[in-house]
Amino acid sequence: MKLGMVGLGKMGANMTTRLIEGGHEVVVYDRSADAVAQAASGGAVRASGLADLCAKLSAPKIVWIMVPSGKPTDDTIDELAGILSKGDIIVDGGNTNWKDGLAAYDRCKAKGVSLIDAGTSGGIWGLKEGYCLMVGGDDSAVKTCEPIFRTLAPPNGYAHVGRAGAGHFSKMVHNGVEYGMMESYGEGFEILEKSPFDFDLEQVADVWCYGSVVRSWLLELAVLAFKADPGLKDIRGYVDDTGEGRWTVQAAIDENVPAPVITLSLMQRFVSRQQESFSAKVIAALRNQFGGHAVKTETHA
Repeated sequence: MKLGMVGLGKMGANMTTRLIEGGHEVVVYDRSADAVAQAASGGAVRASGLADLCAKLSAPKIVWIMVPSGKPTDDTIDELAGILSKGDIIVDGGNTNWKDGLAAYDRCKAKGVSLIDAGTSGGIWGLKEGYCLMVGGDDSAVKTCEPIFRTLAPPNGYAHVGRAGAGHFSKMVHNGVEYGMMESYGEGFEILEKSPFDFDLEQVADVWCYGSVVRSWLLELAVLAFKADPGLKDIRGYVDDTGEGRWTVQAAIDENVPAPVITLSLMQRFVSRQQESFSAKVIAALRNQFGGHAVKTETHA
């Protein structure tokens, strides 16, 4: 299929490469000319702006956007909706608040443009491993885009989870669960690190990856983090958040659902910005490993 990709950051650039390798033709635009040039060197078609990108597509035109959530996403959707025609499709693969996504869906629908919300997980490893896609939107629009979703996702890694908003909502909860898992690993490894035993944390993390009930991809990434920096001495225990954990906690409050683990994992991120802790170092290292998120480094005398 032929589609447009707007936003060539850590995720968008790799998704473009995976789509091209999967036989799709991708027209790309980013405010960074260097990012566009890099994508073009890999086989993508350059566009000078959103209007130019849309002009290079054929009906029904499909444009996937991977830009920061909030105003950048809203502005991009609204500009595209003003350029595209009835029957065309916009896919928002970013971490948009599901309520904002529903509002954008209504604005697009008023112009005859379909908006699909595709919760996208996989981080910087998605190019090789594939992206888990939780897709919300109208049946006909989702069906049209399925070849794209199936190329991006690994086997069984794509699902149409419901109507508009369901994709962003499920990705929000996914990230809330992720918060809790990372906090648990961080606390466990701090207990090991402060114990009377001289544990090799890479060794422990590695053995837990085989047959253990706590094995996971995050644990495999912990092995890589400890291999690169056994004591995490070069990582400051400062853990940022991009909003999804807060939204998950708010949803739990709105729905009267007790979610103490996710809530406390969010609170611990706030704690990490006020004092140093080894568990926060583990979480910062894991975020860097799976998503390429920047880490704050320690300054040693």
